[in-house]
Amino acid sequence: MNVRPLLSRLAACTVLLAAAIGAQAAPSVSGRQLSVGATDVQQYLDGSFPRTQNALGGLIAMTMSHPQLTLPQGSRLDLGFDVAMATAGGTPAPLGKVKLSSGLRYDAQTQGFHLQEPTVDDFTPANNGGKLDSRTRSLLNAWLADYAQREPIYKIDPSVGALLGALQVQSAQVENGKLVVTFNQDLGALVPAGVLGK
Repeated sequence: MNVRPLLSRLAACTVLLAAAIGAQAAPSVSGRQLSVGATDVQQYLDGSFPRTQNALGGLIAMTMSHPQLTLPQGSRLDLGFDVAMATAGGTPAPLGKVKLSSGLRYDAQTQGFHLQEPTVDDFTPANNGGKLDSRTRSLLNAWLADYAQREPIYKIDPSVGALLGALQVQSAQVENGKLVVTFNQDLGALVPAGVLGK
């Protein structure tokens, strides 16, 4: 039996599958607004976590994993994480689940949506009787501030972001279950047809 055609077909299917998995859905455009749905943002978050932050000169490592995004009515988004902590290079121990809410900003430099002034709203301990002590809360708030400043929760495809680079951002907000950024010009005249969804 000649397996070479079978292997080449299998390789082609693998490439197509990888492309489908790696494909990032295009944002939608309406007038001066570009919007991204919650499912696309969640998919981006899933691909960028877990994340580990060292603190106290590497004595403590805090790991955030399993992000869970919700876009409720109103101007803020909700985001949950599992939190684990390791000391002195040890194995991470689960602390619990943190829930936060945050405003939204769009950064033209990163071409992404970032958290804006996130606040910790709730903590569910991994163990009965566990709680979020002041030291851990302080470390978590420091991580959140750093993450909000440097890392987007969703990054626009660079080819699309390059087309938007010269525009001024007027606002970014959560609206009807989507992340929405409003620019100072109509996007239809700048973005070629077919590059973005409608």
